[in-house]
Amino acid sequence: MKDQPVCAQAYSEDERSAIYRVIAERRDMRHFAGGEVAPQLLARLLAAAHHAPSVGLMQPWRFLRISDRSLRARIQALVEEERVRTAEALGERSDEFMKLKVEGIHDCAEVLVVALTEDRERHIFGRRTLPEMDMASVSCAIQNLWLAARAEGLGMGWVSLFEPDALACLLGMPAGARPLAVLCLGPVTEFYPAPMLVQEGWATAQPLQLYENQWGVAP
Repeated sequence: MKDQPVCAQAYSEDERSAIYRVIAERRDMRHFAGGEVAPQLLARLLAAAHHAPSVGLMQPWRFLRISDRSLRARIQALVEEERVRTAEALGERSDEFMKLKVEGIHDCAEVLVVALTEDRERHIFGRRTLPEMDMASVSCAIQNLWLAARAEGLGMGWVSLFEPDALACLLGMPAGARPLAVLCLGPVTEFYPAPMLVQEGWATAQPLQLYENQWGVAP
């Protein structure tokens, strides 16, 4: 980075290096070491999430902290039900999938559910032709939380194996609200050196594809 031209508004070299490092070393964690997340730290992480960009500044995210252990177990049961259904849908890769660890709900320090708020239809700024931009905005908030957690030395895993209506009912969400993520957050013994699915041989990370001016045309 030393030989590259630096914009006048850029952060220092050390600060820029830290940002690129946390992006590269973020992992979708499934193995946790119990422990706890201090209230002040959790508040700081959630503030980072709330600073995410959102289309039309609609900020369509809601965070639910699951502190009730029995409720956490019921959420895990919903995830297990969907894990079995997903395995059945995978056909010949079913047995391979069932060997993967897909969540750390029982082991992590904190469980957060992230949902789209109700009454989103009134927000049309930036969504008239792309209504799914509310979901994109929530994803930005989750990414902010993920990167901040990694910088603080905490692991986080995004669990999406659940039936949304069932989880919404379990958590008493109003009509129109939709859960998008169950987040496992907390201390870990170590971070995976590479994405877990790559390590387990389930998938291969793909290289960046960049086109210029027309689809399929390389620069």
